[in-house]
Amino acid sequence: MPPTLASLVQHTALRLRVRAAADRLDTPVRWAHASELADPVPYMDGGELLLVTAANLDAENPQEMRRYVRRLTDAGVAGLGFAVGVVHEAVPAALVDAAEEAGMPLLEVPRPTPFIAISKAVSAAIAADQYRAVTAGFEAQRELTRAALTAEGPAPLLSRLAAHVDGWAALYDTSGAVVAAAPEWAARRAARLTPDVARLRERPAPASAVVGAAEDRVELQTLGTGRRARGALAVGTGAALGTAERYAVNSAVALLTLTTARSRALHSAEQRLGAAVLRMLLSGEPDHARAVAGDLYGGLFDAPFRLLIAEPAAGAGANGAAGNAVPAVVEVLAEVLDTAAIRAGEPLLAVPEGERLVVLAVDGGAAVAACAAYAEAQDARPVRDKGTDGARLVVGLSAPAGPTAVAAAYKQAGQALSVARRRGRALVEHEELAAGSLLPLLGDDAVRAFADGMLRALREHDAKGRGDLVASLRAWLSRHGQWDAAAADLGVHRHTLRYRMRRVEEILGRSLDDPDVRMELWLALKATASPAADD
Repeated sequence: MPPTLASLVQHTALRLRVRAAADRLDTPVRWAHASELADPVPYMDGGELLLVTAANLDAENPQEMRRYVRRLTDAGVAGLGFAVGVVHEAVPAALVDAAEEAGMPLLEVPRPTPFIAISKAVSAAIAADQYRAVTAGFEAQRELTRAALTAEGPAPLLSRLAAHVDGWAALYDTSGAVVAAAPEWAARRAARLTPDVARLRERPAPASAVVGAAEDRVELQTLGTGRRARGALAVGTGAALGTAERYAVNSAVALLTLTTARSRALHSAEQRLGAAVLRMLLSGEPDHARAVAGDLYGGLFDAPFRLLIAEPAAGAGANGAAGNAVPAVVEVLAEVLDTAAIRAGEPLLAVPEGERLVVLAVDGGAAVAACAAYAEAQDARPVRDKGTDGARLVVGLSAPAGPTAVAAAYKQAGQALSVARRRGRALVEHEELAAGSLLPLLGDDAVRAFADGMLRALREHDAKGRGDLVASLRAWLSRHGQWDAAAADLGVHRHTLRYRMRRVEEILGRSLDDPDVRMELWLALKATASPAADD
């Protein structure tokens, strides 16, 4: 605690006496300064105990004293020390009244107490407070370092930090998700600050910001040594941080930055191991893959898993990635999946593959659910510039698979990814394709263009009033070439229908006896049909 007017009054060697505003003695004193200027305000910085003898003041003039004291109060002066027995034998009543009226603490300084003694007492108290703060800061640094070296992750460090600042602390990953918080209730408070963390991460690191009201002050700081933040730390307190608390927060930022860098190095090594495991699985060597995976990824082989492939919706260029660098939007998804898996205690194998991310995750687990939620949130956002929005990605998800079927799962995820891109969706599961219809795939622009070209000559023939070849072709194909049934559907004689089908062959220059021709014509009709035509 810095020195206060009360601590100076209690200093027995100074023998100060309170003459006004005795209820304001808890005011901190930043310095003690003597001045006999009629207006010392231009030389004040705020928080000083001003020591005077009134040598140049009209101390007996009530109006003059009210004006003098009001100027000192407005300048933030902490208190006024008046020396008696020098110019005035007692503190003038006009000064006492003015100080009481303005709420300015007024201390009477006896003749035997020199101003220098008061200045030394204030200086010594400030030095002692700073020493305590530095000592407490070093102790906090030692405790935080010990907490950071445990194998329990960031939770112990955050717990110690929260205790040192008498508040709460939370850690965010690069996606803005809360990784850990202390105490436990702080996780809900921290989650509400996700938008503030997102805005902070948009600024070059290191960056900091203060949010919240005075009684719930939260300081946010980015983590990482590069220009891109690798996470963020939130510290909530009921007041501004003091010197000791500032030491603790700075130490926590440094330790978490080092921990993040170390974690990224380990993560990089894990990725290389994971890439080797994935290659073995894709090569049909599950036994070798299990042996290499060991305890790190081995748990994935004990239950069905999903393989997902993610990539930017518009290519890496929109994300600022170059070469084989993983685009930022894919890195964010990787962080989301990793955080979900860690919280659930699930194994997760994530391997960058050029601009893509290939992931093996437990079927029905937290990582797969987090991926689905992330994709759903993306689909809910408006697309500012469809097809070029670099902040979006597409994901293909395989059906549940085992170690012996990874190659097939990889192919399934790739097929689902291709469909997701064509449909403009963030996530498509292969099971949707397997259990659904082929018809939604015909919505592709290239397919429609092919269909329009294939049927154009028939439509032009019908438009000239020469018959209804397109409708007749549709009826004939839908009845699998059964003349009577198709003619009945059209309400014409079967000979009329036979004539129309010969005209179709003549116009198209292709034989309807060819099953490939019939298939292509049917798909062309379906691709260009109106909804009413399909009902």
